Amino acid sequence: MVSVLPSHAPGLAPGPAPLRSRERLAAPAPEPLTARLVRPPVDLEVIIPAFNERRRLPSTLGATTAYLAAQSWSSAVVVVDNNSVDGTLEALERFADSPVAVHVIGCCDQGKGAAVRRGILTSAARYIGFADADNATPITTLGPVMELLEEGHGAVIASRETEGARRAVEQTALRRAGGWMFRALAHLTLPDIADSQCGFKFFSGPLAREIAGHCHVDGFAFDVELLARVLRAGDDVVEVPVVWTDVPGSTFSAGRDGLRSMADLLRISMAR
Repeated sequence: MVSVLPSHAPGLAPGPAPLRSRERLAAPAPEPLTARLVRPPVDLEVIIPAFNERRRLPSTLGATTAYLAAQSWSSAVVVVDNNSVDGTLEALERFADSPVAVHVIGCCDQGKGAAVRRGILTSAARYIGFADADNATPITTLGPVMELLEEGHGAVIASRETEGARRAVEQTALRRAGGWMFRALAHLTLPDIADSQCGFKFFSGPLAREIAGHCHVDGFAFDVELLARVLRAGDDVVEVPVVWTDVPGSTFSAGRDGLRSMADLLRISMAR
């Protein structure tokens, strides 16, 4: 089943339980979403942000729905289309008879962070997280991730830098150098997290909805802001090792996105 929902609405999904909090960043409370924008509750929702992913997304979605259909949890996949112009939506029509519900929603605000936030804030799932459209992190990583979430951890993230992880296909030297610089700046905010940028992160649903409503970074540094707010809310972040593959076709541009991401990191590190 593929469902297409309205393209954009601001706000926070209703009903999350209050969080224990050691520290909160001051921000106005967002307006609640109307009920028609919130999807039916399931145990797990997997968000896949997509911008011009006609070529890579169908195989990722096929692998994801096949894996989820074999699990005991109730689940759904949420593709958040970020103003694609390459036929991404048309490429999803083949999933109309998917054994796992596939929801397609839009996000008018450009940026991966904006798309993920849109998916979180329209969710009523018990657990929620996101994976990249390129399937660089195997969807089978969800097995240990769900076990840790069910033990009560607030956030569980895939890591390419923790013990036991490896890269099946390595990035280019230029991207490795940029990644090293990004991690150095990210450690100003997240000194105990080895890899904040692997695109596979899952959370307790109420926690994710609470913190996402106060996030502001739309670009590639949004992961750092999201994780920082998890820790400031008094919850923990657990890293699990992953076998990661660099897949060609990334929309990240060092020239267009690099300086903005670095500036976002500096702003996040100064926020309290």
